Amino acid sequence: KSLSRSSVRSRMSLKPPKAYNSLQKGALIWDPKPLQVKKIFEALKKGLNEYLEAHQAELDYLSGRHKDTKRNSRLAFYYDLDKQIRSVERYIRKLEFHISKVEELYEAYCIQCRLRDGATNMKQAFSLSPSTKASRESLVELYKNVQECTEDMCFIEGALEVHLGEFHVKMKGLVGFARLCPGDQYEVFVRLGRQKWRLKGKIETDDSQTWDEEEKVFIPNLHEKFEIKVTELRGLATILVGVVTCDSISFFSTKPQAIVVDITELGTIKLRLEVLW
Repeated sequence: KSLSRSSVRSRMSLKPPKAYNSLQKGALIWDPKPLQVKKIFEALKKGLNEYLEAHQAELDYLSGRHKDTKRNSRLAFYYDLDKQIRSVERYIRKLEFHISKVEELYEAYCIQCRLRDGATNMKQAFSLSPSTKASRESLVELYKNVQECTEDMCFIEGALEVHLGEFHVKMKGLVGFARLCPGDQYEVFVRLGRQKWRLKGKIETDDSQTWDEEEKVFIPNLHEKFEIKVTELRGLATILVGVVTCDSISFFSTKPQAIVVDITELGTIKLRLEVLW
């Protein structure tokens, strides 16, 4: 167990950044969620591989042009193309390193998860056996092992979140057909963990919409979903239109994701957003 623990810390070779100082050993603040982490890891790896394939295709295209240009084109254009190729190559190397780092973190996470499951099963077995001095000592040791594995898993979750990138969320407006009338004012509140975005909008006489903000950057979170609340503003009063939650797993993609969320139960008012990762 000690060898496994030391290898986890040395292989990650990093200290948790300020945002995750609370995840350091001895400061457990949540229970690990292996199934959720697995979903995020698979979505993240798929998205990173999409970026890698896209840039590899761009590199192949530029390399083909580079060969043709070398034979029959201006020298300046040839060197400009050469600079583009080197830039794409550098970005591909960064992506490959990013993918390898994410895989390394998840592999370490799975090891600690298996060790914790094993220690938990042994602890349950010992608790059912007759109580002796040896069994009590074993239970104490197993309890420590479970706690240590849990802390390591939380530490790795914090380290993995650093590699999730950013979500650029754009407001595209409300859709409500007859429910939206000129002069109506709405407030949209979007939350992801501790990150919040509050914006107000108005339906104009030509049925267009104006919003005081159009874009917000969110840092993805392993455990939290997007929470969206829409209220209608009527003078000093506010009327709740609806509250919904939205999972972020599908947002790890190279292409902007258009989202239409039913705010009311019957879908009479919908919220349109666009998410770019």
